[in-house]
Amino acid sequence: MSTTEAPITIDVARLRLAIVRLARRQRQQSGTGLTPSLQSALAVVDARGPLTLGELAAIEQVSPPTTTRIVAKLEEMGLVERTVDAGDRRITRVDATDHGRGQLAESRERRDAWLRDRLAELSAHDVAALAAAIDPLERLLRTEAPERVS
Repeated sequence: MSTTEAPITIDVARLRLAIVRLARRQRQQSGTGLTPSLQSALAVVDARGPLTLGELAAIEQVSPPTTTRIVAKLEEMGLVERTVDAGDRRITRVDATDHGRGQLAESRERRDAWLRDRLAELSAHDVAALAAAIDPLERLLRTEAPERVS
């Protein structure tokens, strides 16, 4: 910001609450029957896998025992599978199955459809304002502290 620009103020509490409520409504639209923890872990494994349980725990910022329980539940549901690392047989990696990827794709489509329907209810001006906010919101996410790796 240059010295001649007036500072921009924003109601941080309203912004936070709107983001939280939108995220909650999106989770409710997933239709997977998975808890938020299971859904999140499956999405991470799909996007970044195959991962060790330690890597998944670090990304999700949960304890290794919690990660073990989450992966066991996802495996029981046929959404992920464990494989032994070819280079070091002591290491187990987890990856999404075709069933898990399909469930994620269906969930994303349901959530996208819900959001498209909500956007269709807004004025063109409001939709343009939301579109303009995407880049700054993504920059906010990139300025977070780096993920901790244990």
